Amino acid sequence: MHLQEQYSEPDAGILYVRLAASELPSSSSSKGTITWIAVGVTVAVLACVAMVWFITWRLRSRRMTRVSKAVGGALVPFRYGELQHATKNFSHKLGEGGFGSVFKGWLPDSTVIAVKKLEGLRQGEKQFRTEVSTIGTIQHVNLVRLLGFCSEGDKKLLVYEFMPKRSLDTLLFQTTSTALDWKTRYQIAVGTARGLAYLHEQCRYCIIHCDIKPENILLDESFVPKVADFGLAKLVGRDFSRVLTTMRGTRGYLAPEWIAGVAITAKADVYSYGMMLLEIISGRRNFMGPEKGRHGFSPALVAGKLVNGEVESLLDYGLGGEAESEEVERACRLACWCIQDDEVSRPTMGQVVQVLEGFLEVNVPPIPRSLQLLADETPDHNINFFFDC
Repeated sequence: MHLQEQYSEPDAGILYVRLAASELPSSSSSKGTITWIAVGVTVAVLACVAMVWFITWRLRSRRMTRVSKAVGGALVPFRYGELQHATKNFSHKLGEGGFGSVFKGWLPDSTVIAVKKLEGLRQGEKQFRTEVSTIGTIQHVNLVRLLGFCSEGDKKLLVYEFMPKRSLDTLLFQTTSTALDWKTRYQIAVGTARGLAYLHEQCRYCIIHCDIKPENILLDESFVPKVADFGLAKLVGRDFSRVLTTMRGTRGYLAPEWIAGVAITAKADVYSYGMMLLEIISGRRNFMGPEKGRHGFSPALVAGKLVNGEVESLLDYGLGGEAESEEVERACRLACWCIQDDEVSRPTMGQVVQVLEGFLEVNVPPIPRSLQLLADETPDHNINFFFDC
C-alpha cells in the first residue's frame, strides 16, 4: 500500500500529492462507460421504433376491424395501403375482367374479399366517388355486392364480396359438364335474369350492363348466380341517352345495334343474355364468340332445330338427357326470342323472368334474318338443311 504524503517546498510554492494506484482513473473504465451509453441509446431507439410500429399496427388493426363490421352496412372507403396489406401485395390473382384485374384478399375478421384494380379510368376524385356510391346502393341477391372502394390519385379500386365457385364459364366450359346438372343450370338462368331485370327496371336509373357473358356471372357456395361488373359502364362515364361511338362488350354476345350505330337500350343486354342462355343449355360456346372451334355451336343451327322440333338434340351431351323437356324447350324458345335482330321483338328482362318461371307462355320464334344470312354463308350443310325446311 502506498501511503499518501504531502509536502511542500517553501521556495517553489508547489504542492505535491502522492496517491494510491487504485485511486488513479483507468482508461478501460472510460471505454466501458461509452459502450454502455451506446447500448442504452441503441435500445432506446429500437424501443421507439417498436413503439411506433405497434401503434401504427394497432391503429390499422382497429380501423380494419371497424371496416369489417361496417361491411354489413354502408360502403367503406379503403386506403390503398390497407388493400395492399389485405391482398398480400396483390399476390393472389383471381382473374381479369372489364377494366382491370381481380385479386383475393382477407379482412382481419377473416372475411374474404375480391379486390379489383381498375385501369384506364380518367375520372376525377369527386366523380368517381359519386358514381361508386350510386352503384354501392344497389343491392340484390343476384348482383355481386360492392363492399367498398379506394380512390387515391390514379389508384382506383373496387372491393366486392368473394364468390367461392368462381365464374360460370369455369364450370360450364373448362371442367366436366356434370359439374352443373340441369336443375342448377336452370336456376342460374333464372337468377341471372332476375338480377338483370332489377338493373333495368327496378333501380332509380336504368343500368345497362353491356357485357353479359358466362365470365361475368359469378356463383356463391350454393351456386346462386350473381351478375358481376354491373355498373362499370356508368363508372366509365357512358351516357346511354346518346348513340355510343365506342363498342363495348365481347364478340359473340354483341347485339346488332352495336354494329348499326343506333342508340343502345336495355335490349342489348337481352340479346347477350339470349346467347348465354343457349350456352347454358348446350354446354358449348357459340361459334361466333372469342373462342371459336369445332366444339362450338351456331345460334342459326339452334333456331333451325327449334323450328323442326329437335330440341332434345340441343341439350348438353354430358347431362345424358337428364333434364325437364318442358323447361329445355321453354328456355330454347326464349333464347331465340332474345336474339331477334329487331330489339322491339325481344322481350324485356322482366318478361324473361316470367317465362322462365312459367307465368308466361312463349311461342316458336321466327329465325332472325342475320342468322339466316350467316347460315347461308357457312359451309356447313347441316345448318343449311335446317333452314331449307
